[in-house]
Amino acid sequence: MSAVIDDPTLPAAGGLPLASGDPARLLALAGGRPVRLHEFLGHVRGVAALLPEAGHAVNLCEDRYRFLVVFCAVALRGQTTLMPPSRTPATIQQVRQRYPHSYCIGDDSVCGCGPVPAGHYVQLPGVLPSSEGPAPLIDGDAVVAIGFTSGSTGEPAANAKTWGSFARSSAQNMAALDDLWPAATQPQLVATVPPQHMYGMEMSVLLPLLGGVAVHAGRPFFPADIAAALRELPGERVLVTTPVHLRSLVASGAELPPLRGIVSATAPMPPELAAQAEALFNTEVRELFGSTETCIIARRRTAREQVWTLLPGVSLQPRPDGTVVHAPQLPGPVVLADLVELHGTDRFSLRGRRADLLEVAGKRASLGELTRQLLAIPGVEDGVVVQLDEEGAGGVRRIAAVAVAPTLGERAILDALRRVVDPVFLPRRLRLVPALPRNETGKLPRSALLQLLAAAD
Repeated sequence: MSAVIDDPTLPAAGGLPLASGDPARLLALAGGRPVRLHEFLGHVRGVAALLPEAGHAVNLCEDRYRFLVVFCAVALRGQTTLMPPSRTPATIQQVRQRYPHSYCIGDDSVCGCGPVPAGHYVQLPGVLPSSEGPAPLIDGDAVVAIGFTSGSTGEPAANAKTWGSFARSSAQNMAALDDLWPAATQPQLVATVPPQHMYGMEMSVLLPLLGGVAVHAGRPFFPADIAAALRELPGERVLVTTPVHLRSLVASGAELPPLRGIVSATAPMPPELAAQAEALFNTEVRELFGSTETCIIARRRTAREQVWTLLPGVSLQPRPDGTVVHAPQLPGPVVLADLVELHGTDRFSLRGRRADLLEVAGKRASLGELTRQLLAIPGVEDGVVVQLDEEGAGGVRRIAAVAVAPTLGERAILDALRRVVDPVFLPRRLRLVPALPRNETGKLPRSALLQLLAAAD
């Protein structure tokens, strides 16, 4: 449990709506047809009756509408949704071992995370059951989700989220986005990110529930599928995506219907990519900054500005090893590894993470900036610069790079880097690959990168 709700714009603890708005409002486009709020709540009550009496749930539903129904049904039963950092069977099993009374729920005939004991997997029926009843309310202090960090620097850390904190963060997210569409209109989202990820949860689950927006039930991946999903929406379209997906969309030359905006998160957005997307799709690209620990806390228009603007009520305190975040949705201060430079009270610049800073022969650079220089080379479609664990001459850890560049060779890439990068920071190892081992939100697990580089030796 977290602190009692103290936001005067929210009802007292114990009385927060599970979903807000007119019962006749559009909540989702599922299976090619509109689903209204009252129909959705009927499905929530029907599925809640199928769930075990107690436990934590891992929601494996691929269809975003069915994920929404299950997430709310779990909350309605007073249970918690576990959000593993990835959906690989090993990762899910690792998280479930920390919560012995947990169960999985999904659409398949068998659990997608591997063998589970009898009674620990719930298969949803093809046609969702429905039940009449009053509009559901959720205790504001109820822990409805536990998100896990990626674990790139150790064991994934658990972050509990109460329904009250989600209500606060959703109100802030709407404030960060609502000038993208005309007042008194309903935005309709297509998301390329999974709802099991915190960014996907905030944008494509909580906003339809608490922000009054509608969402497409699919998770399109290829550019043609993204365009098709957007065309299925009838009104003020917004694309929720990542830099990796947006790069593919821009490169494809796909024709999109009119957009009110493109929203991006999970990885730094190159300004050049944001500018290309704005020009090609005649819309604004708005980048959001957040984490599993904090949810979204800042925004910027990356094509035009490098500085981030904090959301209302958020403040930062820089420290030598990171940044302390204070936000309305947090029960207390949270320390992030990101280093920032403040500009007044509500704006900041990111300076990377201490672990990403390099110092060689008295010179300094960052892995993020080196990666940006790599991606700026014409012909490089994707890439990343990393620092290896093993030490080279003089005890300095070597720098390596992995790139996707079908029309270029290693020499051409290194020659291009030499024109913009100090020689001491040139990658001592460069591997060209058909694709980087990105996860479904576009992030690159360090372990997978190191395996790629080791395989080249």
